[in-house]
Amino acid sequence: MGSVSLVSAALRRLEGKVALITGGSSGIGESTARLFAKHGAKVVIADIQDELGHSVCKDLKTESASFVHCDVTQEKDVENAVSTAVSRHGKLDIMFNNAGIIEKTPKPNILDNDKAEFEKVVGVNLVGAFLGTKHAARVMIPARRGSIISTASVCGTIGGVATHAYTSSKHGIIGLMRNTAVELGQHGIRVNCVSPYLVSTPLARDFFKLDEDDEEKRVYSNLKDAVLKSEDIAEAVLFLGSDESKYVSGLNLIVDGGFTIVNPGFCMFPQELILDS
Repeated sequence: MGSVSLVSAALRRLEGKVALITGGSSGIGESTARLFAKHGAKVVIADIQDELGHSVCKDLKTESASFVHCDVTQEKDVENAVSTAVSRHGKLDIMFNNAGIIEKTPKPNILDNDKAEFEKVVGVNLVGAFLGTKHAARVMIPARRGSIISTASVCGTIGGVATHAYTSSKHGIIGLMRNTAVELGQHGIRVNCVSPYLVSTPLARDFFKLDEDDEEKRVYSNLKDAVLKSEDIAEAVLFLGSDESKYVSGLNLIVDGGFTIVNPGFCMFPQELILDS
C-alpha cells in the first residue's frame, strides 16, 4: 500500500505548484486546468465565461480550484487575476496565457478586413499574452522562479492557414516569448510557447464549420490516423510547466503532427509508397 502511494505521488508532476490559466473555462484551457489539478496543482481559472468557469471548478471537486473573472484586454483584470492567485495561495509558479479569439468569418482578402476587428483579435491574443507575462513576471521576479507559457499556433510560424489578424497575433506571441525569455531568464523564470495545429475546440468548430465527429476536415497533418485533441495540448503545457522542463526556455513547442514541415503538394513521399515497418 505504501509503495502504491509513493508511485501515485511521483505521478503528480505539479504537486504544490500554483497555476493561473487564462481562457481556462473551455477548450485547451479547460483541459489544461483539469490536467493540472490532477497533477496536484492549485489552479486559478481566469476567463470572461463566468458560468463555465465556475462549473469547471465545481466539477474538479477540489478546494484547490477557483475562478476569477478576467478580460485579458484589461490590465486591471489581469493584474487582479495574478494578485488573486497569490493572495489565495501565496505564490504563482505557472502562468498560462491561453485566452484567444479569431474573427467570426474568414476574410482572406485584406481589402475586406476591418481595422477594429483586427485590433480586437490582436488585443485579446497578443496584448492579453503581454499583460499576462508582465504581471506574472511582477510576482515571479522576487521569487526568482516560475514558468510562463503562452498559446501560439502553427499560424505563428507559417502563413496562409488562418486570417491576417489571427496569424499576426500568433507571430507576435512567439516574438514576445523569445524577448521575455532572454530578459526573465536572468531571474530564473522560463518563458515558452505551445503551438497547436487545429484542435476541435468550440472556437475552432465555429470558425471552420467543423462537426465534432467530422474527421475528414482534421487529417491534414503528416501523422496518419492521429487526431489532435485539446488534452494533447494540455500534456505539452504540463511538460513546460513542470520541473521536467527546468532547462527549457525560449522554446516554441509545435504540436502539429508534422503539418508545418512540408508542403504536401511538393512531397517525394506519397502515402501509397510508405512501407510498413
